[in-house]
Amino acid sequence: MRSLPLMLVGFAGIALAAPVAGQRSDDQIAPKSLELQHQAKELVGTGKLEQAEDLLETALAVDPRNRAAFVDIARVAEKQHLFGKAIRMTNKALQLEPNDPDAIAVQGEAMVEMGAASRAQANLQKLQTICGAKPCPQLAQLSAAISRGPTVATAKVPASPKSN
Repeated sequence: MRSLPLMLVGFAGIALAAPVAGQRSDDQIAPKSLELQHQAKELVGTGKLEQAEDLLETALAVDPRNRAAFVDIARVAEKQHLFGKAIRMTNKALQLEPNDPDAIAVQGEAMVEMGAASRAQANLQKLQTICGAKPCPQLAQLSAAISRGPTVATAKVPASPKSN
């Protein structure tokens, strides 16, 4: 009976390790997912954001490890001024790869638009650490966004009508 808890712990360890062994690396993303992602980028270029988003969601259904598709959805969300959604999508990409420079930069840009400059600055510092001395366009991209500040005007609340 004393060995039963040890056996249960051992089985739990095997069960937890199994999904990790079966995960794909970035270079093994399903070709269909990559094809859908490419088609979505073309639609973004023509301004068809909702259709692009649908294709990107399908790309993720085909292969949920396609973190670039999460980042692309975040970019589409930014174009639609859905900055909270952009941050959520980049969080999903960062769960797959915590040091993804594209996800960190896009997330930082969305944070700037939401007025969270200090959080965006933290993303910039993380990018500086990741990039080091090598060229890193994401670093320049986020730095420019922080310097520029929010570009979307905040919604004005209409004045309440005067009572007579």
